Amino acid sequence: MSKAKPVSRSGRFSSGPSAEVEEFGESVSFDYRLWQYDILGSMAHARMLQKIGILTQSELDAILSTLEKIGEEINEGIFHWDESLEDVHMNIEAELTRRQPAGAKLHTGRSRNDQIALDMRMWLRDQISDLHLELARLQQSMVDLARANDRVVIPGYTHLQRAQPVFLAHHLLAYVEMFDRDDSRLIDCFQRVNVCPLGSGALAGSTLPLDREFVARELQFVDRQGKPIVTRNSMDAISDRDYIVEFCSVAALIAMHISRLAEDLILWSSSEFNFIRISDGFTTGSSLMPQKKNPDVAEIARGKTGRVVGNLMSLLVLLKGLPMTYNRDLQEDKERLFDTVDTVRRTVRIFSAMMPEITVNAKVCRHAASDPLLLATDLADHLVLKGVPFRDSHHIVGAVVALAEKLGKPISDLTVNELKSVDPRFDASSRRIFKLEKSLSSRTMTGAPSPESVAGEISRWKELLAHRIQSAS
Repeated sequence: MSKAKPVSRSGRFSSGPSAEVEEFGESVSFDYRLWQYDILGSMAHARMLQKIGILTQSELDAILSTLEKIGEEINEGIFHWDESLEDVHMNIEAELTRRQPAGAKLHTGRSRNDQIALDMRMWLRDQISDLHLELARLQQSMVDLARANDRVVIPGYTHLQRAQPVFLAHHLLAYVEMFDRDDSRLIDCFQRVNVCPLGSGALAGSTLPLDREFVARELQFVDRQGKPIVTRNSMDAISDRDYIVEFCSVAALIAMHISRLAEDLILWSSSEFNFIRISDGFTTGSSLMPQKKNPDVAEIARGKTGRVVGNLMSLLVLLKGLPMTYNRDLQEDKERLFDTVDTVRRTVRIFSAMMPEITVNAKVCRHAASDPLLLATDLADHLVLKGVPFRDSHHIVGAVVALAEKLGKPISDLTVNELKSVDPRFDASSRRIFKLEKSLSSRTMTGAPSPESVAGEISRWKELLAHRIQSAS
């Protein structure tokens, strides 16, 4: 395919920019990925121009067929991207005009300012929809792991110290809850992305009778009732990047939640914990130590969170000092957004694939959860049921723990007399507190990890996610 000729910037300039300036200012090396949306937006704009009498039907047909052909060539990888034409918009428009003279009319009533705002919104809509489905699949993989190990008990931790016993499934479902909040934020963010800016022009709209609502319908910028959604202020429309910041904020939360999950998996797969094993396909060895099996996928994901958070900070700093309306600084938004989307989506997908490749060492988990100190709070609650104020019972059980340490025996092995030596309200029933199954079964309130509650949550999530995935697929 022949190289498109550079288009003059305008009649205002007597010469073009220097080669160094062209290279410094070009964005087509990264915004080319918006080509599909640029073509769809141009097609909708062309149909609107024909509707209001700017284009004839034959001109419209020629423009649409040529844009379709250009799209096919881009998709096949044979289109030549010319950096001297600066961006994706000018590359496509220049080639359209070279092939079809009527293409020179396409930019009527349109600026690259509202054109890029349109392309970015359309691209991000699709990315959000895809991420919505990918998050559901990650949640599903975690629910499946929880279901396969629904009777495995582990210590719950605070300060990375053993605290109280919980089911492993309950721990995994905590992350399912986190990702569900992320999904809700994505859906909420989508509403502010799904607003059509085209027709705002450079900053002040147009004197032409553009039909913005027609274009919005054509490009599916509509609410649930099919009513078109368009921006209400032309200056805000072309300078607004809040929707990008909002998405990147949601993405940073997703990345942070994955990083926390990764940290648990890294700890659990260590020799010190040995709660889980991650399959060979998601681990690597050492170049020096032949015995090593490193949880690299989890570690890389934990590391990638930093770049996602960094992209968010970069965008906020980029925007904080910009006056109204469009400023060329905004060219820097794309790489930050693209990198965030790519990083988060890839990480979500690989974690979805890794979760089924985790096996649980139930015996080791059970041994760790059998530490009787995990039931010290249960012993304090036992005294509360005898009428002892909790602050007092907390102090009493602390003294019991100290006695067990002094005698060099587990707290569960203390005799009734030894317990009574700390407080006379202890009796034979006090020793029966140290039964793991009894402790877990007694935690029946909503949100607590009793066997029935965990089973109910697994069933609830399994049904909810199956419906969500089916609806989104």
